[in-house]
Amino acid sequence: MAQAEAPAVAGLAPSHVARRASRVAGLWRFVRSKPLGAVSAALILLAVLIAVFAPLLAPKDPLQTSLIDSLRPPSAEHPFGTDRNGRDMLSRIIYGARISLGIGVGAVALGVTLGTVIGLVSGFFGGAADMVLQRVVDTVQAFPTIVLAMAIVAAAGISYRNVIIAIGITIAPGTARVVRSAVLTVRENQYIDAARALGAADARIMLRHILPNVAAPIIVLTTVVIGQAIISEATLSFLGLGVQEPRPSWGGMLGGNAQRHIEDAPWLVIFPGLALALVVFAFNMFGDALRDVLDPRLRGSR
Repeated sequence: MAQAEAPAVAGLAPSHVARRASRVAGLWRFVRSKPLGAVSAALILLAVLIAVFAPLLAPKDPLQTSLIDSLRPPSAEHPFGTDRNGRDMLSRIIYGARISLGIGVGAVALGVTLGTVIGLVSGFFGGAADMVLQRVVDTVQAFPTIVLAMAIVAAAGISYRNVIIAIGITIAPGTARVVRSAVLTVRENQYIDAARALGAADARIMLRHILPNVAAPIIVLTTVVIGQAIISEATLSFLGLGVQEPRPSWGGMLGGNAQRHIEDAPWLVIFPGLALALVVFAFNMFGDALRDVLDPRLRGSR
């Protein structure tokens, strides 16, 4: 009797426990197969935590000036030194993570959403809609990315919101092309024909049957272009078209006074440059690892 009841008792284990165990096993396989991707994910998580808890982590007020402490080298009181206005560089870099990651995530959310909609409509309907939308994409892509972003910010005005919009617009064309290419492949599958035969509307087919099947390249593209968006924000801030002083941003800290004091105060460039390089490197490597995991054609190639 006890032996007969054992399978029944074992079958009472809740399904969410099995799902959790499957997720843990999948995460462990990712760490073992893609150690660089796992380290990159840890760096991204660390950067996000620093940005979220910046008020608790920053040792000083990033906006507080002190002419007495101007251009102090790294020390126990100021581990990353101070800038020309005597502001603590460590605190400014910690708060700068909020600006860089905030603009990067916001711009990517806007650009990927807009590009996904364009690519989905263009690839699904084809014909005149595809031709018109792709010519618009070609026109936008004809401009160098940073030049287009500079033109948009200069025309709309320098603000946090306009920087996000400008960078997002530069991201949308590349996303639209990737999504369109994936949609052209998916729409030829038999289950799409079956959905049409059952009378499903075009909007339902796109949202329920096509979009979930092109999600993998969208996810990978998102992780990669976040790094590009952060670089674009840093470039705009470096050129004076991004986040304005006294708000701290990594790109802003690399320009202006830092360039004039690069020989006598190199810490003004070294520490924000390292923060920027590490975060962008982490996003790029994590995106590359994620692509290998999600793309069936690459799973066994590395």
